[in-house]
Amino acid sequence: MGFIPVNEPLLNGNEKKYLCECIDSGWISSEGPFVQKFEQKMSETVGRKYGIAVSNGTAALEVAVQALGIQKGDEVIMPAFTIISCAMAVTKLGAVPVLVDSDSATWNMKVEDIEARITDRTKAILIVHLYGLPVEVDKILELAKKYKLRIIEDAAEMHGQTYKGEPCGSFGDISTFSFYPNKHVTTGEGGMVVTDDEELAERCRSLRNLCFKRDIRYVHDEISDNYRFTNLQAAVGLAQLERLDEFVERKRLMGKYYTNELQGIDGLRLPVSKTDYAENIYWVYGLVLEPYVQADNRMIQKMLAEKGVGSRTFFWCMHEQPVYRNMGFFLNETYPNAELLARRGFYIPSGLALTKEQMDEVILQLKDVMIQVVM
Repeated sequence: MGFIPVNEPLLNGNEKKYLCECIDSGWISSEGPFVQKFEQKMSETVGRKYGIAVSNGTAALEVAVQALGIQKGDEVIMPAFTIISCAMAVTKLGAVPVLVDSDSATWNMKVEDIEARITDRTKAILIVHLYGLPVEVDKILELAKKYKLRIIEDAAEMHGQTYKGEPCGSFGDISTFSFYPNKHVTTGEGGMVVTDDEELAERCRSLRNLCFKRDIRYVHDEISDNYRFTNLQAAVGLAQLERLDEFVERKRLMGKYYTNELQGIDGLRLPVSKTDYAENIYWVYGLVLEPYVQADNRMIQKMLAEKGVGSRTFFWCMHEQPVYRNMGFFLNETYPNAELLARRGFYIPSGLALTKEQMDEVILQLKDVMIQVVM
């Protein structure tokens, strides 16, 4: 068996058919008809009125934060344990990320720690659902109402997930998605902003497209970027979205299989299968090394690679990012649960194209690695 990658997308639906339509029609740019079709289908899927497709998930976050009017000196509360795109969207505007530690079970931000971080400069809370389970949204929405804060929901990894039966991506003022190849719905690269606010949606469309004035092209009142999304990407995304329910079911079956085969292995903490508000959709199948294991996640990654198995470490904490420390952010701050996840968390192959035979090989090699590091 060859090397098993950490992710391989499944592209055996209508992707090729729709791409050929783009090529045959000549509509390959951001002006093509598949863009609007994909925006409409995605926004409907998550229960939003408007969808604005952009070039990637990072762009979606940047457009969303700027659209809400976050400015220099404003504070935005977010998890310490997340991808740097979340903090970048805030700091690029001169605003300040304010961090919250992780819940050790779900790996999401500790909701009970948020209120103590709110100040008179706090303007928004950035919810980030991580690795398969959503954040406990209700409590955050209550805080937002109490303190008159805006809510940005990063649902990049949550295609098809729900919180108490409501779609992730439907909460707060504005939500974002990513369509990177390891997501349940992929367009290669790509992202989307969704909202129910017509003015916010129009603002996002402007920010996506260099802030051209509506009545005079090439004249600009403010600075933005080119975050446009192509018809080719949208064609792939629409084909993927047609199979979202199937993909979610497939991921859950994969997660359950891994859990059944890996439970009881000394030194491994398995992901939570469900909470009282959601069932895990296993965006990836994450694992955390117990503190007594004499190895960190990077060592495990190297040992698995030598056995032909791809893996990837978890995110690195925002307060430990060299770039932010050099900028004077987060000095002397510590978030123990986030730090443990960053050092001891990793995920194994769990892409939609993964076969049972490949999963069995991953399980076999992971067991062997754990025997070596726990002895």
